[in-house]
Amino acid sequence: MLLNMKDLLVVANRENFAVPAFNIGTGQILNGVMDKCEELKAPVILAIHPSELDFQGDSFLKMCIDRAAGSPVPVCIHLDHSGWGPIVRAVRAGFTSVMIDASSLPFEENVAITKKVCDLAHPLGISVEGELGTIGTTDGDTEGGTEDIIYTKPEDAVRFVEETGCDTLAVAIGTAHGIYPAGMKPELRQELLSDIKSRVTVPLVLHGGSGNEDSEIAEAVRRGINKINISSDIKDAFYQELRETLKDQKIREPFELYPASVTAMNKVIEHKVRLFNDDDKVKYYSLNEML
Repeated sequence: MLLNMKDLLVVANRENFAVPAFNIGTGQILNGVMDKCEELKAPVILAIHPSELDFQGDSFLKMCIDRAAGSPVPVCIHLDHSGWGPIVRAVRAGFTSVMIDASSLPFEENVAITKKVCDLAHPLGISVEGELGTIGTTDGDTEGGTEDIIYTKPEDAVRFVEETGCDTLAVAIGTAHGIYPAGMKPELRQELLSDIKSRVTVPLVLHGGSGNEDSEIAEAVRRGINKINISSDIKDAFYQELRETLKDQKIREPFELYPASVTAMNKVIEHKVRLFNDDDKVKYYSLNEML
């Protein structure tokens, strides 16, 4: 069941759970994510970063659309952290959701470009995620971020949503992209999250939570986060296992190389789905429920 982000997350917002947005850079990761989410009856967001799209090509999106359209679970295909050019490409290619990341710009410029994206996407039924405040970054991260986190101000969040018309809002409450190095332990500002949630009506998004404690993430879901981006955790599990498999130099067929990696990755996927309270939520997406 292929949906845009707005239709997917309005249910999550109402029923108080979070949908994972798994970054899928290859067909093996795509199929592993979909197989596990279908098994768990869990709505899912297939997130593709512009660099991943460059690597795989637009034809990869056709594979994602085919898998999503034929799935019994609700699926959104989302362009992750991006600017205007890749968003135009994504709109033409068939994405059902896009993220404009202008969070490093001054507030008024962020509003202007986000509204411009909404004006492009909304008439086509494509949802738009904006970002206000900045996410931290770690060594080796490719998704962007800033050395110092700029926390989202609740009063600015209200203005931003009203002036842009965005469908979802990524907020900065203390996370960083990538795998946290030893000694780095950001903590979520849960009261700030609650304040923002009480003031805006659109679903809220959490980026960069790979290194935070499960208890922190679960609490953020309880306080109203409805979408959580996961990239580093599943890729680390996948490729650490692949490195072990490759030690056997006799193995060369893809169907022999990847199954163990998919199994390792899917353990992480299942953990995240259950942590976000996303399992067994397909029942809320029947046709009657969506009307």
